[in-house]
Amino acid sequence: MNDRIRVPEVRLVGPNGEQVGIVSIGDALKLAQESDLDLVEVAATARPPVCKLMDYGKFKYESAMKAREARRNQAYTIIKEIKLRPKIDPHDYETKKGHVVRFLKAGDKVKVTIMFRGREQSRPELGFRLLQRLAEDVTELGFVESQPKQDGRNMIMVIGPHKKKAEAKAEKAAAKARHDEDASGDASRSADETHTDDVDGVDNVDEQVSVGGAVAAPQE
Repeated sequence: MNDRIRVPEVRLVGPNGEQVGIVSIGDALKLAQESDLDLVEVAATARPPVCKLMDYGKFKYESAMKAREARRNQAYTIIKEIKLRPKIDPHDYETKKGHVVRFLKAGDKVKVTIMFRGREQSRPELGFRLLQRLAEDVTELGFVESQPKQDGRNMIMVIGPHKKKAEAKAEKAAAKARHDEDASGDASRSADETHTDDVDGVDNVDEQVSVGGAVAAPQE
């Protein structure tokens, strides 16, 4: 950049991308100073090297902002874990299934672990059938990424979401925006109705006539 460029001439590009042509390094630096810009080498391997006039500080700032925004929007798939017992209670099963559904909707993978204890270890088919049942119950949201397999006293299966993390994140943001818009519309309509009721109340009071301290309807 600027005085660190050690070549006799460069192919110069203007601040708006216009082609200036091949100029001496001295002329390029002079143009940079007159424009209050930096001379930045953008293609060192070209012959002659390509340099551009730009505000290098502003360029670095905008690049950092773009990189930060890209990291913010980048979605990482997280593996959640749910643990079950082979003879799980129906109510507990529905609760655990609800967690799996929530994780899959969020675009996360789910590691389902069946924990065997004591004599249950001799009945691995119980865990296998339970995992199959769970996979069938959530088939609209996910698929079996890793088939059930025995791991010591446990049996493990991994369910992957049909939707990617980024898609689920975008849908959640869109749903929140729609909800906020509906809430704003309801509040506006409620305010309009309240205003109408107040006006009606004033009209009714104006139509009433006071007779001897009592309120009576107006005489026609």
